[in-house]
This record gives sequence, structure tokens and C-alpha cells, in this order.
Amino acid sequence: MNGIRFFRTIQVKLIIIYVLLILIAMQLIGVYFISTMKTSLTSTFTNNMNEQANLLSQISAQTLSNQPDQQSNTGERTTEDYLGVLVSNLFSISEAEIQILDASGKVLATSLQSHQSYIGKKNTSLVVSRALQGIRDNEEEIIDEDGIRKKVIAKPIVYSDKIVGAVYLVASMKELYSTVDRINRIFMSGMLLALGLTGVLGILLATTITNPIKALTRQAAAVAEGQFDQRVPVLGNDEIGRLSEVFNDMTLRLRDALSANEEEKEKISSILANMSDGVVAADERGVVMITNRRAQEMLRRDDCEGIRLSDLFSMEESQITALLRGGEQSAVLYQVQTDGEEEEELLRLTMTPIHRRDQGISGTIAVLQDVTEQERLEQSRREFVANVSHELRTPLTTIKSYAEALDDGAMDERELGQRFVGVIRNETERMIRLVTDLLHLSRLDSNQAPLRRQQTNVPEMLEEVADRFSFQLRKKAIRANVRVEDSISSVWLDRDQIDQVLDNLVSNAIKYTLDGGRIELTARKLEPASIAISVKDTGIGIPKRDLGRIFDRFYRVDKARSRNMGGTGLGLSIAREIVKAHGGNITLDSELNEGTTVTVILPTQVSGGERA
Repeated sequence: MNGIRFFRTIQVKLIIIYVLLILIAMQLIGVYFISTMKTSLTSTFTNNMNEQANLLSQISAQTLSNQPDQQSNTGERTTEDYLGVLVSNLFSISEAEIQILDASGKVLATSLQSHQSYIGKKNTSLVVSRALQGIRDNEEEIIDEDGIRKKVIAKPIVYSDKIVGAVYLVASMKELYSTVDRINRIFMSGMLLALGLTGVLGILLATTITNPIKALTRQAAAVAEGQFDQRVPVLGNDEIGRLSEVFNDMTLRLRDALSANEEEKEKISSILANMSDGVVAADERGVVMITNRRAQEMLRRDDCEGIRLSDLFSMEESQITALLRGGEQSAVLYQVQTDGEEEEELLRLTMTPIHRRDQGISGTIAVLQDVTEQERLEQSRREFVANVSHELRTPLTTIKSYAEALDDGAMDERELGQRFVGVIRNETERMIRLVTDLLHLSRLDSNQAPLRRQQTNVPEMLEEVADRFSFQLRKKAIRANVRVEDSISSVWLDRDQIDQVLDNLVSNAIKYTLDGGRIELTARKLEPASIAISVKDTGIGIPKRDLGRIFDRFYRVDKARSRNMGGTGLGLSIAREIVKAHGGNITLDSELNEGTTVTVILPTQVSGGERA
């Protein structure tokens, strides 16, 4: 990390830029110089070969023109010997081969002893063919089998406007490219030396610029820590020197401003420390100066400034005084929200005085906390205990009464005794169901009921749910319909627990649907990666005032009727906990006397539990 910071410093950036500028400039110069040098050497080499070829063409023209079309073997050998001496002695070029060809392209003489076998054979090179056609500019570069670049030139031999032969030259360019390589190495050495000197000069230049900046940075860090007495040295009249002067002036102004705003800073710090709750700041007279948005939302008003604390909180001055002096830790305010239905909100008020240095109390900070939900939880706990006690007491009282009746002589009457025993059995089963549901909820709450997911066929699962309730459906002449989208096949879920959820929903739908009604089980795909299983009925529906608490434990819309139907008031609560354990959620939509739709949304990707 320190190495990365080092390369991000201005000093290193200046050195790199300076070196890169020199490097780019030298590279451009080097490319231009070496390219020009290479072009010049190549041009000189080519011109020399052309001159040699032209001279040889002029000298050998007379000889080739005097050669008869058909000579004796003696005369032919004399011409070849003359041309052989000519190319071997008079026109010897370093690492070059010179061939003289007749008008048919046959080799008459060659300068290399190793190629004497070429004499009498035709040279089929393209440049030779072009030369024999009278084309003079015939040049090309080739790379032989040894990887050596060579220059090839062919010139026609003309005598009295008649082409009587051709001169073929092949010269190695190895020495030329060796010269270019030496020039490259010399240039690279010079460039590295220049870059080294440039780097040293860049370091010196960057140091003169960055040292004042480092001094400014150190002073800025000192100012951030509250040290305003130090000054940045002014080393010149340039831009950096001017910056140092302005910085020193700014330090003085900042010290004065902070001293003047110290009181405001203390007030704002107190407010910011309590921003998660509602905050109200008042002056020493108790008049509100500042409120945050949360306080306005809690108090249901946005015109808090300028109002006394006693009027804002509807409290007596004696209560506010007691809160400020510590006689009371906090007070509870009641806010009633009238949005169609009345709903009470509880606010806890805590007041803290602001002390000015050596001048007593200069203001008050009031902190508001919404404890409505906390109170609701406490109320829910109390109701839960009361409901459990009531649900257990009722069957126990019945069992006790019938047991006493049996003990008093009802057992002697067989028919009456059997009826009493049946009542005791039903009440016992009801208690067992209640305790079982409570234990199930307890395991779900404490995460002691792990999911055992398995690949489950959704259409098959819904059909089986409908089949399980076929008797009850026929008994009330209720039509059941199962619809599943084609894109839904199978998902990973705990089949037993989801079956329990669906059984509860379908059972409730049958209970509260009149004879001849209709129940619909549907499954559709949602995005992203989830499915929605809905149970819709045409039953009596649920009043709107009860929708918010329908999933609460032991909550019943019609308590007497629900208890007579055998319900414990925990079914929907258990269903909600099971669906939450799967990572989904359950919603209920209902209209009174029109029907109810319960929708279970489940993710299709495994995110918890274990596979069965």
C-alpha cells in the first residue's frame, strides 16, 4: 500500500512525466535518424550495384553481339572464359554473385566458383525475365535459406537496340544491416545515459516544487488537529509562495471563526448525536429554535419553531422543570392518529439542559423516542399469556365438570356416561392440538425445526391437497379448481410443512365458505426466482379492521364461532412462521361477504435448511 501511495505523489508524477517527455522526444529523433540512415545506406548500396550492373552490361554487350547463333565448341568456350574472367576479377563485389546471361536466359558466366555448375542452365528468375523484355528497373530483396537478406538486380544488355543478354547481380545486405544495428546500439546507449541524467535533473526539479507542498500538507494536518499557532514558511514570490501566504491567512481566519462558533458547535453536536430519534432544541427561555424531521413526524406538525416547550408537548411547566433538574428521568406523551381509525402512539420524552461555559444553562435539548411498538409487544405478550390461560382453562373446566358428574353417578347410566366420556375425549384432543401448536410455534421461533427440503412437484402437491379435502368439499357442495402455470414443475421445499400450510388455508376456506361456493388453488411464477401459491374462496370474508391482526396468535375474527369449529387461533401464525422459514412471505386480501385470497410466495432457489 505504501508503494502505491509513493507512485501517486506529485514528485514521482513530475519525474515520470519529465522522463517520458525526454524518452518520447529521443525515440522520435532516433526513429527518424535511424530510418533516414538506413534509407541512405540502402540507397547507396543499391546505386552502387546499379552502376556495377550498367558498367558490366556495356562492357559485355560487344562480346555478346559478336557471338554467332551457332558456334563451334571452341568458340563458345572462348566467350565463356572471357566473361568469366570479367565477372571474377574486374567486378568483384564483397559477398556478391554476378551472372551474365544470353538472350535466352542461359547462364554464360558466374562470379562464384561454387556456382560454376549453373553455366549453360537457364535462370528463371522474374527479374531476369523482365530484364530480357527490356525493362531496366528490376530490383527485389530476398531472404536466402540461411536467413540472410540479399539485394537482387537484373539489367538488360543492349547492343544496337537489340537485347543480346542480361546481367544478374545478387549481393548480401548483411554488412549494411550490421551497420544499422551498431548505430541502434550506439543510439540506445546514448538514450539510456540521457535518461539517467534526465531522471537526476527531474528529481531535483520535483523536489523544489514538492517540498513547499509537503510543508503545506503538514500544516493542514496540524490545523485539522486544532493547532493554529504554526505558520507555513514563504520561500518565494511565485504561485507556491502566494499559496503559502493565503494558507497562513486562512488559518488565522479559521481560528477566529471556530472560537466565535464554539457555542453553536456544542449545540449542533448534541443534536447530531441524537439524530436517530426526534430532537428539539430550545433556548434558555424554553422557546423552540431547531427541530429535526423525525421530531416533526412524531409530533405531526411542521411549525414547531417559536413555540414554547410546554405548548409543544402539552405539558405543565412544573413537569418540564422536573425533567431538566433530573427529578424525573423521562415522560410519556400520547399522540392519537386519526386516519380513518384512531390509533394511539406513545412517545418517550427526555430533556437535557445545555450548559454554557461559566454562564449556566443556555438552552435545552429534548429527545423523543417512539415506544409504541415496544408497548405493543408488551401488550401482545400479556394477551398471549391470557389467551393461553383461557384456552387451557376452558377445556380443563369442562373436563373437571364432566369428570365430577361421572363420579357423582352419571357413570351408572351407560348412555349418559358414554356421552360424558366423549365430551372429555374431545376436550382432551382439543388441548392436545393446542399444546402441539404451541410447541410447533416455539420450535419455529427458536429455529429448532430445520427445513428438510426435497424436490417437490407443485401440480401434484396441489392436487393431493384438493383430494384430502374432497369429502368436506362434497359435503358442502363446494367446487374446487386447481390451476398451475405450465412453466412450474418442481421446487425445493419442506413438503410436510408446506402441506401443513396449505391444509390450514384450505380448511379455513372450507369453514368460512357457504354451501355451493367455490375454492380455487393456483400457482404462478414470479420474478425473480419465486412462485406464488394462492388459495381463493368465495366465503364470508374478513372485515378490514381485522386484517392487520389476522396473523396474530389466538386472534379470531368471530371467537365463538371459531372455537366451536375446533380452531385454536394459531393456524395462520404457524403458516406465517413456516413460510418465513422458507425465505418467503404470506399475504391475505379479503372483502367482507365477497371472499378471501391468501397468497404464499416461496423462493424457487434453496437458501436454507437441508436436503432430505
